[in-house]
Amino acid sequence: MATDTVYSREDIKYMKAALKQAEKALAIGEVPIGAVIVENGRIIGRGYNRRNTDHTTLAHAEITAIRKANKKVGDWRLEGCTLYVTLEPCQMCAGALVQSRIDRVVIGAPSYKSGCGGTLLNILQNEEFNHQVEMETGVMQEECTAILQRFFKELRHRNKMRKKAAAQATAPDAADAPLYEDAAQATAPDASSDQSSFD
Repeated sequence: MATDTVYSREDIKYMKAALKQAEKALAIGEVPIGAVIVENGRIIGRGYNRRNTDHTTLAHAEITAIRKANKKVGDWRLEGCTLYVTLEPCQMCAGALVQSRIDRVVIGAPSYKSGCGGTLLNILQNEEFNHQVEMETGVMQEECTAILQRFFKELRHRNKMRKKAAAQATAPDAADAPLYEDAAQATAPDASSDQSSFD
């Protein structure tokens, strides 16, 4: 992904709009990915990740934005349009973008697990297909990465607290503590014995 590129004010403006969509996903506990589709300086489609909320594999930010843009233009083709997305599209979304005949895709952060805009595969520019998409990468990459890191940090914290609460819920009552203490002492190694095997 590019690091020294100077990005246009327009690309930054619309990536900020995509980040606003990602914030909507974050607010409902979804992985924060957002997308917007622009035609002639006007946003015609917006989307954010809602997979868990809508219980469907298809509720990716890009797919939602494509669907809304198709409705707006009254056609399945999105020629002359640009999609801005905070995270590199997966294989499904990259395929949908090629199928839509969209002109250009602008990507924020790379996706090392499913990126099909050049990280794992480059579906967007595969010359075997009848359409290739112009691509710009690394636009507002730090901000796009930061929102994802924030989500996963909070998720790890929530999971840790959930496990802790579950452990406390199954722990013995205080009244039973002596019984468990006696059992622990009976099976504990002697204080003078070698502890190295328990470290």
